[in-house]
Amino acid sequence: MTWRATVLTLYPELFPGPLDASVLGRARAEGHWALDTVNIRDFSDNPYRSVDDTPAGGGAGLVMRADILAKAIDSVPRNDRPVIYLSPRGAPLAQARVRELAAGPGLVALAGRFEGVDARLIEARGIEEISLGDFVLAGGEVAAMALIEACVRLLPGVLGSPSSLAEESFEQGLLEYPCFTRPRLFEGLEIPAVLSSGDHKKIAAWRRRMAEEITRARRPDLWERYISNGPIRRDKNKKDDDR
Repeated sequence: MTWRATVLTLYPELFPGPLDASVLGRARAEGHWALDTVNIRDFSDNPYRSVDDTPAGGGAGLVMRADILAKAIDSVPRNDRPVIYLSPRGAPLAQARVRELAAGPGLVALAGRFEGVDARLIEARGIEEISLGDFVLAGGEVAAMALIEACVRLLPGVLGSPSSLAEESFEQGLLEYPCFTRPRLFEGLEIPAVLSSGDHKKIAAWRRRMAEEITRARRPDLWERYISNGPIRRDKNKKDDDR
């Protein structure tokens, strides 16, 4: 079964956008995954095709109506795919959830606008709320694209070297180690000598150590989770010239 993403949006013309470029676009053309959009306005029953109304209790902005959104969602064959609402109020997206979604049949993404959607819709349709971070966008379309890209790149046959996925940030509970390539000398900065040593054991130890140091310095939350999940594997034979 082909992994499929369906996006419910007020702006279907934004898709596929960047999802049709590079390896993602090639993978879609080859049938590794599929994408379709649903225009929420098609389910409005008024001549202006409006989908929103003023918030109950007063306040600024507009809220997307539950009845119209429910019709749009119910028009989509779910096939066991979760419906995900991209919202800053949602649970932070983690690589573990991305892997789960990539392993399933796909997803249905609801791209909200205005002040959000009627909360009754989320309860009535069992919608999962996901946030990409502590910031606010004008709409959920870009967030939906990011979620879909994160999933699609994990699908079999999409990336040329699946083994590279194992060493990426978050896959081992750590941020990724620094990467280098030619030229050997760039503006007075050299590639770490250990990477040119040919000693794969030392290189692996150096990369692990760098990943640990970067994670500890930049993401204390990840570091605490990492050290709580088991012993820290370090290179016991650290040498100053490894750097």
